[in-house]
Amino acid sequence: MALILIVDDEQLITESLSYSLKREGFDVVSVADGISAIQAVETHKPDLVVLDLMLPDISGFEVCRRLRTFTAIPVIMLTARSEEIDRVLGLEVGADDYLAKPFSFRELLARIQAMLRRVQLDRQVVQPQPMSTSQLSLDPVARRVFKGEQELQLSAREFDLLAVLMRNAGRAMSRDELIKQVWGDDWVGDPRTLDVHVRWLRLKIEEDPASPQYIQTVRGYGYRFAGPEELPL
Repeated sequence: MALILIVDDEQLITESLSYSLKREGFDVVSVADGISAIQAVETHKPDLVVLDLMLPDISGFEVCRRLRTFTAIPVIMLTARSEEIDRVLGLEVGADDYLAKPFSFRELLARIQAMLRRVQLDRQVVQPQPMSTSQLSLDPVARRVFKGEQELQLSAREFDLLAVLMRNAGRAMSRDELIKQVWGDDWVGDPRTLDVHVRWLRLKIEEDPASPQYIQTVRGYGYRFAGPEELPL
């Protein structure tokens, strides 16, 4: 049974979500501030976090950023704001999905179920062999990525996206194909999420993100990971 951590300082929201999620068969833990959220993740090791942006101590952005230093747990960020800049910032600090208040419980439930199904499928599929370039290596079983000797901290979706791109090195992949392979057929989020994750990956793996060597844009189509012959030895 999946354990969901709800982080929100509005008691009516936490009580309502806890009640509804428990009726759907989930275990639920709820906290009202950011520091408690980080401690709850370390203590309870939930399967997914529903994280409000506006918290009384530190912001949801900061909570997500700190979580990404030690875990790739899926995070759905909630906010009363609807501006695009907030959505982009949430994705850039490592959130896997973003939902603006007010939202329907059914919509949140659909996103939680889709994300958990994706994680479960990732665990069940026979994993391919490790992949590497001269400087970048990815182990799909241990879910670890190294740039030289340095281990990179990637979110779950960043890791999945990089794995798909490296597995198809040299081949241009359409935006729809990447979204389907990384987020799943039933994903209902903002398609610009792909661009945000690509940009964040470039910041982590490229020497010069403004002139990417590994993840290249195929204008009007999608992205491709450079083939072996394009990379320095």
